[in-house]
Amino acid sequence: MADPSSYRPKPGQIPDSPGVYKFRDEHRRVIYVGKAKNLRQRVANYFQDLAGLHPRTRTMVTTAASVEWTVVSTEVEALQLEYSWIKEFDPRFNVKYRDDKSYPYLAVTLNEEFPRVQVMRGAKKKGVRYFGPYGHAWAIRETVDLMLRVFPVRTCSAGVFKNAARTGRPCLLGYIGKCSAPCVGRVTPEEHRELAEDFCDFMAGRTGTYIRRLEKDMMQAAEEMEYERAARLRDDAEALKRAMEKSAVVLADATDADLIAVAEDELEAALQIFHVRGGRVRGQRGWVTDKVEAVDTSGLVEHALQQLYGEERGDAVPKEVLVPALPEDAEAVSQWLAERRGSQVSLRIPQRGDKKDLMVTVQRNAQQALGLHKTKRASDLTTRSRALEEIAEALGLDTAPLRIECYDISHLQGDDVVASMVVFEDGLARKSEYRRFQIKGFEGQDDVRSMHEVIGRRFKRYLQDKERTGEWEETPETAPATTGPAPVPAATGPVPAPALSAASPDDEPEPREDDGRPKRFAYPPQLVVVDGGQPQVAAAKRALDELGIDDIAVCGLAKRLEEVWLPDDDDPVVLPRSSEGLYLLQRVRDEAHRFAITYQRAKRAKRIRSSPLDDVTGLGETRKQALVKHFGSVKKLRQATIDEICEVPGIGRRTAESVAAALASTAPAAPAVNTATGEIIEEDDGGSS
Repeated sequence: MADPSSYRPKPGQIPDSPGVYKFRDEHRRVIYVGKAKNLRQRVANYFQDLAGLHPRTRTMVTTAASVEWTVVSTEVEALQLEYSWIKEFDPRFNVKYRDDKSYPYLAVTLNEEFPRVQVMRGAKKKGVRYFGPYGHAWAIRETVDLMLRVFPVRTCSAGVFKNAARTGRPCLLGYIGKCSAPCVGRVTPEEHRELAEDFCDFMAGRTGTYIRRLEKDMMQAAEEMEYERAARLRDDAEALKRAMEKSAVVLADATDADLIAVAEDELEAALQIFHVRGGRVRGQRGWVTDKVEAVDTSGLVEHALQQLYGEERGDAVPKEVLVPALPEDAEAVSQWLAERRGSQVSLRIPQRGDKKDLMVTVQRNAQQALGLHKTKRASDLTTRSRALEEIAEALGLDTAPLRIECYDISHLQGDDVVASMVVFEDGLARKSEYRRFQIKGFEGQDDVRSMHEVIGRRFKRYLQDKERTGEWEETPETAPATTGPAPVPAATGPVPAPALSAASPDDEPEPREDDGRPKRFAYPPQLVVVDGGQPQVAAAKRALDELGIDDIAVCGLAKRLEEVWLPDDDDPVVLPRSSEGLYLLQRVRDEAHRFAITYQRAKRAKRIRSSPLDDVTGLGETRKQALVKHFGSVKKLRQATIDEICEVPGIGRRTAESVAAALASTAPAAPAVNTATGEIIEEDDGGSS
């Protein structure tokens, strides 16, 4: 356990101005980010007697090994910088809301020449107008189907659109009047964009204008005795009214507001948001978080506002935000929201009337969400803690393995050998630190040798980064001094580079960020799990021993009987089937298997797509796959005779002769030879290692 006094700043060293501070652990990972009106007062609170600190705060300061700060001009700048750093470093001890599901949005791609209406999930894209989120995708499709009568905007994919433009024939929606068919030139790009903008205006709440316009046109058509046109306009107006009825009126004064409610206990908190536009509930979403820091309701609300509006601009930030408790710096938060919207934003607690009643409904939804979350086994904090404790007890570990790495090997009959590394921290998957490996040193179904190579490559990189980190930290001008090992080494530091194939053992270490942070492979686990039995475990342990690493535990999980194998033990450890520890190990192993086989299938599909068999006339995908599966690889198929190729079901002699000719014409060139030395010159194959 680190002593906070070992890295406590000297008296008077911290300024008394607004700013943002970061606590780092011994590996230079940022584990907590905070802001303050007065940095000196706020940071000093962390270095009082440990007995007087909240248990979560005490865990954080004893895990940390250094503290640093950045001075800013105003509290609003501090709020923005805090949000940016939390997003960048993903600190372990900061509250992080995670969606209880992926919510669908109704999106209009205004960034395209012909805007498209579609259902979208995931991160928002620039130039796309979003409405929602909605509880179900089918609700969006029903609404869009009703509105296409009045606003016949394109809904087809890019492929369908290009095919219709090429053939000169629109799709079915174009024939039945639910698409203006810009693909065949029925409307100009300008006319179609105007339709899309009218669609967006209606979805944004400006509904009365369009309904009154349709009713006026209907009456005029009836007076002119154009009864068919009048009937069509009547049906259009009814369709818009039905679309509006799908969103119940909750506020009579056509208010644009977001209502936020929080339900919490000592360990977790659930948050619910209702998006009200034009007095109607246009969307709903919920978040759940572990209370890893000492935070009250106002702090939870502030974190929620940062995450909810941190990437939003303009009308996406409503005129009014109703909350159960005001943040500590309510004025600064209101100013920050106003800057993002471009006009004044009211941040307040509803006291009476319809808004108070609606807040009660949102609060009830938050309570139900928290209760439902508590019943989910994998997300329950108590369950995860018990699982880690059971693993530590079964494997004889001194502390619970807060960071677990699992490795799996995947191949197809010895070809395209790959490996995966998945990371679980505090019992939860941390996908940003997953890694993939290509095994190129040999061919064949040798999982033991592959496991030895992968473990060696991963931890060789760890030792290189550790050595470089030590050199960087030796300069007192570059960073505060660090102390000994911390009791909670769960890695939630900077988000590393995207998951790519790992480098070969002879490659140089990855370059570091500007502030000295390692990009990847820099954080050691407390437990390495391999998919397999005693041979794979022995190979992994041997790789660690060769590197001189003796403080990382190794175990294997065999699929057949779900037995846990330890190095140098002749008998496995058998955990009860109802054990939470076994359940966690199974989830880690299954995730590693999924990640490995997904990568292996992608590589195999790419190899088949770029196969020289593509040039054989009349040879379809089914027979190409049959040939590759029968011989194991294109390389072995190239070495086969015509008679051997004919043995494959479905391959006749004429086809076999064509295959042999195609492979002979694409045979790899002979290696280049240095005429002076007689040595073969190796060339880069252009692939990732």
